[in-house]
Amino acid sequence: MAKHIFVTGGVASSLGKGLTAASLGRLLKSRGLRVTIQKLDPYINVDPGTMNPFEHGEVFVTDDGGETDLDLGHYERFIDEALSRDSNATTGSIYQAVIAKERRGEYLGKTVQVIPHITDEIKLRIRQIATEDTDVVITEIGGTVGDIEILPFLEAVRQLRKDVGRDNVCYVHVTLVPYLGPSGEQKTKPTQHSVTELRSRGIQPDVIVLRSDRPIPSGLKTKISLLCDVPEEGVISNVDAPNLYEIPLALHDEGLDGYVCRLLHLDAAKQDAKRDGRGEQPAATALDGARPDLSQWRALVQRAELASKPVRVGLIGKYVNLPDAYLSVVEALHHGAYAHGARVQLDWVQAEEVEGLMVEGRLRDLDGMVIPGGFGERGIEGMVAAAGHAREQQIPCLGLCLGLQVMVIEFARNAAGLTGANSREFSPTAPYLVIDLMSDQREIVSQSNYGGTMRLGTYPAKLRPGSQMAEIYGSELVFERHRHRYEVNPRYRTRLEQAGLACSGESPDGRLVEMIELPGHPLWVGTQAHPEFKSRPDRPHPLFKALVGAALARAEGRRPHLIDPDTFQPEEASLAIG
Repeated sequence: MAKHIFVTGGVASSLGKGLTAASLGRLLKSRGLRVTIQKLDPYINVDPGTMNPFEHGEVFVTDDGGETDLDLGHYERFIDEALSRDSNATTGSIYQAVIAKERRGEYLGKTVQVIPHITDEIKLRIRQIATEDTDVVITEIGGTVGDIEILPFLEAVRQLRKDVGRDNVCYVHVTLVPYLGPSGEQKTKPTQHSVTELRSRGIQPDVIVLRSDRPIPSGLKTKISLLCDVPEEGVISNVDAPNLYEIPLALHDEGLDGYVCRLLHLDAAKQDAKRDGRGEQPAATALDGARPDLSQWRALVQRAELASKPVRVGLIGKYVNLPDAYLSVVEALHHGAYAHGARVQLDWVQAEEVEGLMVEGRLRDLDGMVIPGGFGERGIEGMVAAAGHAREQQIPCLGLCLGLQVMVIEFARNAAGLTGANSREFSPTAPYLVIDLMSDQREIVSQSNYGGTMRLGTYPAKLRPGSQMAEIYGSELVFERHRHRYEVNPRYRTRLEQAGLACSGESPDGRLVEMIELPGHPLWVGTQAHPEFKSRPDRPHPLFKALVGAALARAEGRRPHLIDPDTFQPEEASLAIG
């Protein structure tokens, strides 16, 4: 039976529950345990897919096409496991499922109530990822204790301890210990009140993780232990870290993983599995008292600390006022920099201000550029201008999803003679719709069903032999995650390629353009996908590694490696829209 760890938070939001859950997952995995992580979100949206990035930050996409909370990105990056749509559940999706069951008559005419029907559905969502291949399920509950919408979730996880046995559940509560400047003190009262609120819901925390901006004295830990009825070894300090990948090491030094393993009797569970023939004891494990194998993670943190070569990368976005909207892109850039011993200096560029910044010369000083995804017309002309500036000034540029589309629009207008080229999303009456819906998608949209046109999840792409993309990936067949509905219009593909643009990646049937590049340019490439979702701190995504490498070469005045434009011959596009 899988063990369950529930992570709750109090006092304030954005304390780092997700990073705490992800870090604990990393530590337990380093002990040879099979770990998966789940996020339960109290908001009533069915999923974050329709939420404004300014409201919620980035929408993380799983291999199976789930549009999920951004914390799943932290989970995947830390435990290096591909999660699924089942790893994120919301109040909206839970009520939707319960109401659908009621309409089908599955409750046999009973009055449907929060208890037991909603709480049972929540427990079902938790248990369905606790498969035979999983030793530990970590479930983070969004929001903070005291929020009215969180109550059904707290009741469900309270009941689950009774359902699966006390020795199979651990409650971790993350709270804030603020520092008051005028008095020069760290205050424990917010933590005390938060734990009191949690206990009023029937949950006594087993572990309290204290978030603070400075080390917490042992005397304060003793005080919290006494007043919150938690053993002192279960009171864990989690101080702000300069690099988020240092958090697992800091929590390990505080003894979090060892204490949780003892609390859940994970060593005994593993030994029993070995004796019963239900599993094999991993060779490298700390369950028998040895230390976990954190050597690779320590090496990663050391590389990050020693990275010193500065490289300035501009992120040309629509939502730069909320950095969380591009969380995975930023992390992927850092991953790529670690591989080169470089340190990325991010220049957040508001897309609507690009033309003014070009006059000021700010973009000219960039070593590299990323044009990320997004929806809607706002800021598009700025993105187009930035793509053109990167093309003309030989600045390495990576376009992601919408980024590829604006690169195609820019090239069509200024290099292929298609004046006024645009996307149907932004200008349906443009003379050249180089970005468009496929004909079958247009029929769905005419029925006002935009959700049916989204391409979500992992899709394959064939890369043209000898292309820059094939060289970067080291393969001619790749799989990337998508989240978009507009495609490169195949009607204009031949015209674009004759003008020098290489459509170097396409769907296996040749119908869709997946990747583009500009031969002869240090790096001017775009992808319809979101490769940032698959980047890992110790295994950077090839596209981000290539971008930082090209940007570093520019910063250091080195000659970049170029793909010969004569390598490519335009191919006839056999398919046209509509």
